[in-house]
Amino acid sequence: MSDTISRPATTESKPSDASKKLQGRGGSGDGPDAHGRTTIADSVVEKITGMAAREVPGIHSLGSGMARTFGAARDRMPGGRPSVTRGVSVEVGERQAAVDLDVVVEYGVTIADVALDVRTNVISAVERMTGLEVVEVNIAVDDVHLPDEEEEQETESRVK
Repeated sequence: MSDTISRPATTESKPSDASKKLQGRGGSGDGPDAHGRTTIADSVVEKITGMAAREVPGIHSLGSGMARTFGAARDRMPGGRPSVTRGVSVEVGERQAAVDLDVVVEYGVTIADVALDVRTNVISAVERMTGLEVVEVNIAVDDVHLPDEEEEQETESRVK
């Protein structure tokens, strides 16, 4: 990841370009941030990233093999919900963020095109919602989901 980012994510009230971006469209220094400081937690950027990545057609799921296995078991428990941040890792600095994603793509899609779409959607969502500059989005394609895989998993279940 980039050496130019450090923790925690904050916006200062000094009139830099990044803080102007977070102060609002006018950037006059009279906006809400001129009277305080805004901190954006890593978990916020992770959730935005997870949602944006899942919106892209061709993405089956997020997470590497072991994370998906444990996550799927947890999701099947009563009250269990899929984790939006599974397969997402971020590093957030004062003005920048870097993202790592582990994804599973659907069989038949062009992986390079899906990766480009994910990268574009993630950058757009994170920058629009947080005002942080996304300096990189690294995508690891860990698996290809075949159409018949879910049917096999459902019939092989030993526990009900």
